Amino acid sequence: MEIAPFTSDGCSAFPDGTIEQEALWLACCRAHDYAYWKGGSYEDRVAADDALKACVASTGEEEIANLMLAGVRIGGSPYLPTNFRWGYGWPMGRGYKPLTPAEQEAIRRSEAVSEAVSEQDSTTNEQTGNE
Repeated sequence: MEIAPFTSDGCSAFPDGTIEQEALWLACCRAHDYAYWKGGSYEDRVAADDALKACVASTGEEEIANLMLAGVRIGGSPYLPTNFRWGYGWPMGRGYKPLTPAEQEAIRRSEAVSEAVSEQDSTTNEQTGNE
């Protein structure tokens, strides 16, 4: 079984930050997307959601953190056909279960390909003077 390449839409249907700081908690959302892409057990999802809340709260936005937690708890079910569901890297229907060794290996392969492409893009940009 293979996992789709990792993608992140930032904070999905939620702003990535404030009007003054447009990307204030964007890194929190990307880390949360990574956890959701991989999926896993119900306990893994709760830990990912709690980590999102803590990360956003660390920016000084406790109320926003609570709102985001409520949103991901409601909208992130693995049983909804969305592009931000729990385990969205896997085909629909995986649900909640620990990652198998084969799935963990598929994740490692996907990460290695992504890293290689990123390095190649960086090298190309350096050679062409693009940044």
